[in-house]
Amino acid sequence: MALSYSIVFLALALAAPMAAVLAGDPDILTDYIVPPDANLGNVTGDFFTYTGFRSAMSMNMPMAEFMVIKASMKEFPALNGQSVSYALLMYPPDSVNPTHTHPRAAELLLVVDGALSVGFVDSANKLYTQDLAAGDMFVFPKGLVHWQYNKGPKPATALSAFGSAAAGLVSIPVNVFGTGIDDTLLAKSFKTDVPTIQKLKAGLTPKKP
Repeated sequence: MALSYSIVFLALALAAPMAAVLAGDPDILTDYIVPPDANLGNVTGDFFTYTGFRSAMSMNMPMAEFMVIKASMKEFPALNGQSVSYALLMYPPDSVNPTHTHPRAAELLLVVDGALSVGFVDSANKLYTQDLAAGDMFVFPKGLVHWQYNKGPKPATALSAFGSAAAGLVSIPVNVFGTGIDDTLLAKSFKTDVPTIQKLKAGLTPKKP
């Protein structure tokens, strides 16, 4: 794993200038932004440090299902105004990060370990796919539907950089079938019947607490 960690650190260095170019966040007039309830005079290096990936580095693979650990403005407040964020993605064998979009940023993905099949569809409905090995990078343009799939027998790990502190996430399956859109409307849209739509909804509608 030593080589994998080296690749991760290299990705962090390479992604920084790319984040500035692709940034979708507004410029700020200060060096950084602290939360409203924080005392600026008490800010130390701890504020600019995120340790949320530590647990994943010692996590046993494979896991039962796809897992993502985010380092966005929500989890790491120091990113506010910095136009950058990251996500650590872990894929057991035969798992998928389902079709989704990030409305506020492009995504630069680096495969750290294992292999992934990835793809996206552009606004002209053209499909782009690629098989990636450890060390390969792939960019998903801002706002386009994309996915990753570990179709192999071994687990895979990837690191994604975003040009926004809050890239946003719209899951296509959940957004379409799990948000209460009328069954008949969906059946007509997908040229199928209402029972089929209801079966899809049954597996995707978020469970009520």
